[in-house]
Amino acid sequence: MDVLKQKILSEGKVLSDTVLKVDSFLNHQIDPVLMQEIGKEFAQRFKGFDITKILTLESSGIAPAVMTGLTLDVPVVFARKRKSLTLTDHLYSAEVYSFTKKESNEISISQDFISSEDTVLIMDDFLANGQAVFGMIDILKQAKARIAGIGIVIEKGFQEGGKKIRQQGYHVETLANIAKLSDGNVTFKKEETCI
Repeated sequence: MDVLKQKILSEGKVLSDTVLKVDSFLNHQIDPVLMQEIGKEFAQRFKGFDITKILTLESSGIAPAVMTGLTLDVPVVFARKRKSLTLTDHLYSAEVYSFTKKESNEISISQDFISSEDTVLIMDDFLANGQAVFGMIDILKQAKARIAGIGIVIEKGFQEGGKKIRQQGYHVETLANIAKLSDGNVTFKKEETCI
């Protein structure tokens, strides 16, 4: 997806050989035109998968997931990282470790919103070590929902998460797959789509 790659190259900031900051358009300030294009792209890539719901994780996965849900005409459910007064009972939960924040969170969704009748597309903004995706897979297994596939906006292809998820047989679609972050530069992998 060239428009996303150009945005990463022009506005992304390489903070280290493992950290790419994209807060000007994806995970702090959101570029709605870009998110709309991302939603259309994911909808096209997962067309014919009979998706009934999209599952993402708060908060950075919400914008691309909502735009994809809008295009596919399906609801979007986001797993919460924090408990609230209204989200206490009848939950599916999983433990997720964030390497970026160096902390574990219990993510949860209400059992009211995903069931064994659903075919779910998992979406997230980044895929690095795969912990967030594996947490959402765990939740969907608890719900006995079918997993249609996984849509990732930016994958750090030099880290192990994508490989581990694909080895388990999941269909993964990545819009921008990064081969390397070094000396302030981003190098993309040639292959963007893996099945």
